Amino acid sequence: MTPTVLLFGDSLSFHGPDGPHPADDKRLWPNVAASALGGTTEMVAGFGWTARDAYWALVGDPRVWTLLPKADVLVLAVGSMDTLPSPLPTYLRLGLRYLRPDRLRRWARGGYLAAQPWLARATRGRPAALPARLTVRYLDQILVSIRALRPDLPAVGVLPPVHRAHSYGFVHTARSGAVEAIRAWGQRSDVPLLDLAALTGDHVLGGHGNPDGMHWGWEAHQVVGDELAGVMRSLLKTQGHP
Repeated sequence: MTPTVLLFGDSLSFHGPDGPHPADDKRLWPNVAASALGGTTEMVAGFGWTARDAYWALVGDPRVWTLLPKADVLVLAVGSMDTLPSPLPTYLRLGLRYLRPDRLRRWARGGYLAAQPWLARATRGRPAALPARLTVRYLDQILVSIRALRPDLPAVGVLPPVHRAHSYGFVHTARSGAVEAIRAWGQRSDVPLLDLAALTGDHVLGGHGNPDGMHWGWEAHQVVGDELAGVMRSLLKTQGHP
């Protein structure tokens, strides 16, 4: 059997030490994990995606609907970006891209990016991009929706990693609450969780990843991929797969 992994992710799923990479790059951790089992990954992901974005993809992207019947494992690799400081409400921050003319858009975006580290420190990381209770709600809605169609599909989630990003003022106040909420959800829902902070914390905080202080080098991708492969192997054996 060559398992198909359906993964909902954020940029941590496809961003390496030197920037974003195509979804089929073999060095990315979802592909490392699938390859270890002789399978492939179908990645549904985007920059800055929260659990809410993943839910919107599930209900609104017809390509996802074609992938559901083929999936052997579901990986919910979202929830990390939810914990980042968002001094502007999400709808305003994302709305900057729609400003016109172009010069106004560039000015507004540049001003916000310059102010974001200071604002993140001034507000002590509050609000976050998505409150923990909403992260859990959207994770649960994804899981319940998919299990209504595929009740035996095994699932894996993640606990948010750490960062040392200047762009967020080195602030990560919301992470601890999100970890607690997601861990409780995983226990209730029988979803094993990869502890991304335990797997990549030394790598990131030691300055061995991307210079942005958030994304990982290939060593961390390998570590996370190996860990996911082990979890998936156990889940598939439970399901009776060789």
